[in-house]
Amino acid sequence: MSEQYSRIAIVTGATSGIGKATARRFIASGYGVVGNGRNAAKLRALEQELGAAFIGIAGDAAENTLLDRLFASAIERFGRAADIVVANAGRGLSGSVKDADLSKFEDILKLNVTGTLTLLQKAARKMVDEQQSGFPKRAADIVVIGSVVGRHISPFSGVYGATKFAVHALVEGLRREVGPKGVRVSLVEPGIVVSGFQDAAGYDDDIVRSFDDKFGPLLHGEDVANAIQYIVAQPPHVHISDIMVRPTRQDYP
Repeated sequence: MSEQYSRIAIVTGATSGIGKATARRFIASGYGVVGNGRNAAKLRALEQELGAAFIGIAGDAAENTLLDRLFASAIERFGRAADIVVANAGRGLSGSVKDADLSKFEDILKLNVTGTLTLLQKAARKMVDEQQSGFPKRAADIVVIGSVVGRHISPFSGVYGATKFAVHALVEGLRREVGPKGVRVSLVEPGIVVSGFQDAAGYDDDIVRSFDDKFGPLLHGEDVANAIQYIVAQPPHVHISDIMVRPTRQDYP
């Protein structure tokens, strides 16, 4: 079955927004995809929609055993190891440093930072071994979804932004470590994307409407998925390290 697919990808946070759009984009490009999300019903629906090229693994992307299952599932389903990992799972938190609800911060930190770091470490170790004989004949990609607020401090999302600053540091550290070993590590920094993210982060309807009034038309998951596809479609010796994608009218952050 592996010869059916030009590449094998793991995508976390695949049940909505950027992750869902990325899974669809990859499959349209002839890739096999292992998708992760918390909602098993949504994953089953994606399996029905996308067919044999997609397998859904339900669970918490911050859990070590779940991440191991994703890599094992790639081999079991498609007959070879994943050569793309998209670390997309994450959650927002509305509010400034002064006003954010810190009772939610530990969970956000575990998913956004600890979970992402664990996934990066597992992916890097496996891909470095594979690329000892694979580079430059084939590519290996780790793509991480950051945020514009992980580069430009926003007083209105300073606590969430701090988790993305941490992720950006991890991505750059890993790029310098494993890029010379043939593994590409890329950061994608989206601006405001229309998805379930805002609701889960606690943004009220007035704030979401203000985003659209000030910056619209806003991005959709497909817009960011196109950037991710561009990154992984480059020849193995070409490394797109960082892409920032904003709505045209979004001046800041």
